[in-house]
Amino acid sequence: MTIAFDHTYARDLPGTYLRVPPDAAPAPKLLVLNQPLARDLGLTLTEAEAEAWFSGAALPPGADPIAQAYAGHQFGGFSPQLGDGRAHLLGEITAPGGRRFDVQLKGSGKTPFSRGGDGKAVIGPMLREYLISEAMAALGVPTTRSLAVVATGETVWRETPLPGAVLTRVAASHLRVGTFQFFAARGDQAQVRALADYAIARHYPDLAGADNPYLAFLDAVIAAQARLIAQWMGLGFIHGVMNTDNMAISGETIDYGPCAFMEGYAPGTVFSSIDHQGRYAYANQPLILAWNLARLAETLLPFLDPDQNKAVEIANDRLTGIAARYRTEWTAVMRRKLGLIGEDPEDATLADDLLTAMEGADWTLTFRRLADPATLRPLFDDFRAMEAWLPRWKARAGEGAAQRIAKANPAVIPRNHKVEEALTAATNGDMAPFHALLAAIQDPFTEAEAFMLPAPTSFGQYVTFCGT
Repeated sequence: MTIAFDHTYARDLPGTYLRVPPDAAPAPKLLVLNQPLARDLGLTLTEAEAEAWFSGAALPPGADPIAQAYAGHQFGGFSPQLGDGRAHLLGEITAPGGRRFDVQLKGSGKTPFSRGGDGKAVIGPMLREYLISEAMAALGVPTTRSLAVVATGETVWRETPLPGAVLTRVAASHLRVGTFQFFAARGDQAQVRALADYAIARHYPDLAGADNPYLAFLDAVIAAQARLIAQWMGLGFIHGVMNTDNMAISGETIDYGPCAFMEGYAPGTVFSSIDHQGRYAYANQPLILAWNLARLAETLLPFLDPDQNKAVEIANDRLTGIAARYRTEWTAVMRRKLGLIGEDPEDATLADDLLTAMEGADWTLTFRRLADPATLRPLFDDFRAMEAWLPRWKARAGEGAAQRIAKANPAVIPRNHKVEEALTAATNGDMAPFHALLAAIQDPFTEAEAFMLPAPTSFGQYVTFCGT
């Protein structure tokens, strides 16, 4: 088949990217192709086409690969030039429903933004992104998607030699807070305005007629990101690297590097091997949400008001409101998880008190087993606080809570030991555990006992890596 690529980003935003072809994979082998996603995108792909086009071995007709420029605050420190160091945007496609999506190769070779890296990726991290992003999609969380992973036939050197791979990522766009920072840091207000106009047209077209579309754009991104991070928190999901270059303007989860789902509830949980200070710990994610959005607001100041002092005042007003907006979104998430109907002023306190009572207990199983509270006790070392909380919840939840809880709380998440088991097997040539886990997480509200239990104690403390 042919893919009807368009290239609005390249056409409308000259100076925001560099044209560069992906490396040609010497011996591509298709590992997984997301046929349901392909159908949603209006693509009918053969395995041979996917193997060639999504490995860099051959460009699909109409592709015009580019590497996008962006900057970013990484662990709080500003890097004025990052950019796609191992990714190539092939182009955009319009799905049958009319939505536009980027199609990007990741791990596809060096670009001028590679910063000394080899531009490559390996099988484990690429399959990891496929698994976690597809789990998030099945759980109803806005996310980039994974269309394919192809082994390249190359050996890639990290601490040890590993088999190379390329991921094909599908995203509403790859516009990031860091994209705006790249040009704001250079004083290029015209390019920042052009980016904002493009982002409004692509993601928030209803804002074009607003009195101040740039302020409305800031409001829309704040709303989308507050809703997204509340959904993460409801699932015990820890992104692990919430740098500003990993915050998408669209409100999608992007860049699944050192991410993981928390098992035993502990607010300070960190999985990333490089997050030594806990900047991106579970409980800090709402704080980093506000911090990152402040960086976006800084880039938009010239367009909020001609008077700089007034512009700062407007921006600060919006930023001050983020905590309350997030709290509202989080409370809505917790109401659903607790099976509550309607709104009560004490709902947030009820949820807060549950978290105090359940510290150390398995996050996913605790919420799931609220459908049958008699099954909760084995999850707790000390059940007294939970036992005191349950009557308050039962009085508020009322009839039918069990059914609502089962629909709102997954039975299956990508548990860390199962992810590692699948990735280790795949790296060694056995894809069966990967496909079994994938099938389970794509149907997360159906109980599958083999994938529901926490890691055995022998698994030890879990540590994740950026995968670069």
